[in-house]
Amino acid sequence: MVGATKESSLTLERGLALLQAVAEAESEAPSISELANAIGASRAAVYRLLVPLQARGLVRREGSKVRLGLGVLRLASNVLPQLRMAANPALRELAEKVGATAHLTVADGSEAQAVAVVEPSWTAFHVAYRVGSRHPVHRGAAGKAISQPVDSWVVSTGELQPNAYGVAVPVRGVPGLRASVGVVALEKLDADVVGPHVMRAAEEVAAALK
Repeated sequence: MVGATKESSLTLERGLALLQAVAEAESEAPSISELANAIGASRAAVYRLLVPLQARGLVRREGSKVRLGLGVLRLASNVLPQLRMAANPALRELAEKVGATAHLTVADGSEAQAVAVVEPSWTAFHVAYRVGSRHPVHRGAAGKAISQPVDSWVVSTGELQPNAYGVAVPVRGVPGLRASVGVVALEKLDADVVGPHVMRAAEEVAAALK
């Protein structure tokens, strides 16, 4: 029984390594031989590993070439909702505590996209920030916290919206995720006071995603 479990675990690990090799191949579509070299397995083993991946639409074969399948897109479409659900409790607490709109922003190529936004419930006015909003990843506190990560927080004023003031912190320790947690307000925030709250929220989001 233990041996069977070990073998299943090894097969799963090799299957995941194969899928990753297909995704990260420098060539447009790697060959069976290239994949075998990439994961340290025989061509016969690669053929066997491809069968369940093909059945689930995660890869597709074109002769001896292998590409990612549309099943990967279906999996990817579920990522943002999962991020949103994991981040919302920490963002809610941050928004209410600071009295500013809190957000989780992720890098998508050269752009930063807001994937979760929580507005405070008790303020007379606040910034309306829409989920899905995009801006260059090098602009605004949220983008700079991702593209120029520092040990504390990043502050910006009026870079994305006139007179808007932002404070953001990178989300650390989640493999493959380039993201930040931040707040944005229509009046200047005391970064020395707000910054530690944002940093704590970023740590809570990272913990929820692990």
